[in-house]
Amino acid sequence: MSYDLLTMGRISVDIYPNDIGVGLEDVTSFGKYLGGSPSNVAVAAAKHGRNPAVITRTGDDPFGEYLHRELRRYGVDDAHVAPVAGLQTPATFCAIKPPEDFPLYFYGRFPTAPDLQIKPEEIDVQAVKDSRIFWSTVTGLCQDPSRSAQLEAHRARPREELGEDQHTVLDLDYRPMFWDSIDDATEQVRENLKYVTIAIGNREECAVAVGDGSPEEQADRLLDAGVKIAVVKMGSKGVMAKTANETVISEPVAVETRNGLGAGDSFGGAFCHGILSGWDMQNVLDFANAAGAIVASRIACSEDMPSTAEVLGLLNERGRGFAA
Repeated sequence: MSYDLLTMGRISVDIYPNDIGVGLEDVTSFGKYLGGSPSNVAVAAAKHGRNPAVITRTGDDPFGEYLHRELRRYGVDDAHVAPVAGLQTPATFCAIKPPEDFPLYFYGRFPTAPDLQIKPEEIDVQAVKDSRIFWSTVTGLCQDPSRSAQLEAHRARPREELGEDQHTVLDLDYRPMFWDSIDDATEQVRENLKYVTIAIGNREECAVAVGDGSPEEQADRLLDAGVKIAVVKMGSKGVMAKTANETVISEPVAVETRNGLGAGDSFGGAFCHGILSGWDMQNVLDFANAAGAIVASRIACSEDMPSTAEVLGLLNERGRGFAA
């Protein structure tokens, strides 16, 4: 089977509080959701009618069964998801203190996690080659065997052998708690950038990949590394995409933030949908920006990913609509 989008990396059970504005010590009840950035990106793409799958691992436990069930419910192929004996499915807790305080607490990821135990020989190389978009993350590079498996997947689709409608995306999601040092992360990112056509990250994540500087300088360095589209998230200044021929900026879509944690994953799935649809870059960025804003205005991540109609509706409401 050829997928519109094949993601690889982290999966977990998100345990999010129903009590808003208080610390975890004061929370009295929680909701349970599918989580993990690459898995959320696949869910977001499925909400836009795409055919996604995810390469990941769970524990051999009820939480692992729950994640299989949720992937299937959302329309994400779980054929490349398997349990790892002796490890538990990770859980991620957060406190929700709008508008900007959303601390995360990772359980079951230290010293390792099932999705960090993906082995190179387990990769379905043909599925990776055939996918229209292959999406991986910097977190998946933090330790072996996942590090080697991800590089194996990238090597299966060299940039020069990709079709016109194929892309390889690296989400520059650097999370310092998973790394021994920034230098180690930088080394691994630069090795994987050799195979990437689209890189997406905020200013701090781009700094880990290519050094500090202005958004324009960081985008130029990513292009110099061979990336075709460099996407730099600029916070309150919006998001910029740069190619060899154009620079596009999408202004923020203002909403009342309830939980900002899933916005980037919603952005990612929507961005992939726009690229696969052949939209011009302004429309791709505006659509992804609005998709991220919608999730930021909600509580959950996977469960609250918007439909295409919802995203276009918000853009029309803000006078930024376009014909999809």
